[in-house]
Amino acid sequence: MVNRTFYQTGIRRMEAGEAPMPTMGDEDVLVKIQAVGICGSDLHYYDKGRIGAFAVKYPFILGHEAAGEIVEVGKKVRHLKVGDRVAMEPGIPCYHCEMCLSGHYNLCPDVRFWATPPYDGCLMDYVAHPAAFSFKLPENVSCKEGALIEPLAIGLNAAKTGGVQLGDTVVIFGSGCIGLVTLLASKGYGASLVIVVDVLEKRLATAQRMGAETLNSRNCDAVAEIMAMTGGKGANVVIDCCGISQTVRQSLQVAAPAGCVVLVGLGEDEINGLPMGLLSTKELTVRSIFRYKNLYPTAINAVASGSIDIRQIISHTFPFEQTPQAFEECIENVRDIVKGVILF
Repeated sequence: MVNRTFYQTGIRRMEAGEAPMPTMGDEDVLVKIQAVGICGSDLHYYDKGRIGAFAVKYPFILGHEAAGEIVEVGKKVRHLKVGDRVAMEPGIPCYHCEMCLSGHYNLCPDVRFWATPPYDGCLMDYVAHPAAFSFKLPENVSCKEGALIEPLAIGLNAAKTGGVQLGDTVVIFGSGCIGLVTLLASKGYGASLVIVVDVLEKRLATAQRMGAETLNSRNCDAVAEIMAMTGGKGANVVIDCCGISQTVRQSLQVAAPAGCVVLVGLGEDEINGLPMGLLSTKELTVRSIFRYKNLYPTAINAVASGSIDIRQIISHTFPFEQTPQAFEECIENVRDIVKGVILF
């Protein structure tokens, strides 16, 4: 079998090639990839060649949001079979360290995560993956939707960490993919009012169609508007999917007393100008998340039941053969492309 792929060979350079066919273990499944989402981290590696301390060594394969069909199963795999369609959780922990054994496998220091250097991603025809991290998709969930279970799990983790519950008011800074899945998750957990703040009109329009009240912070004082919309109370939960000094500061300002602020985005390495007095006088809880753990089944069930319509965030699809053009378009047309998915 030929294992087609596209290698990143430099900054904003991709070349078609063939990857070696993966070697399967007894507890693995061999999956023919059907869909791969284009993530913000993929675009950052493509455009900049690094994220913080993680630097790409070329050639490199991108992609970590994936779903496909099983074409072979390992000898010890019992719960999956050939023909099953699966969404794959991209981070494989060591299973043995303190973090793994205490239930925090997302914090495993030796995790092997697709498309995080030095590990290649899954933008290829075939991948071998542990069956334990391959989750069967119900008949009514497509592989295109399955590829977006990964970002949805982040949104669910953000909302869950913030303790979003029935009747809450939630403010989300950022309406990119993660902001939008956090909106979906917050609605799913029962939030009655979700306010989304951004500067890109097309993304805000998508958030509005998904049931949010929206604010363009270029055109208004977002803090004043949010306080007015909440009768001066602020939001029970504020989720910052941008992670820049301005939005973290605003998050503290619009949080209600005894509220929770969840930091998700990593727009800046260092945050300055924070009104630290608000942490004390409002007795705020500030939390952060790193990816997710044990949330793929929840995300899949939510999509299958119709509780969450993940298709709403997809704005563009591209055939596999046009992968280089897809990445270029996602970089150049950031105002128009909300979420791109590559279909095989």
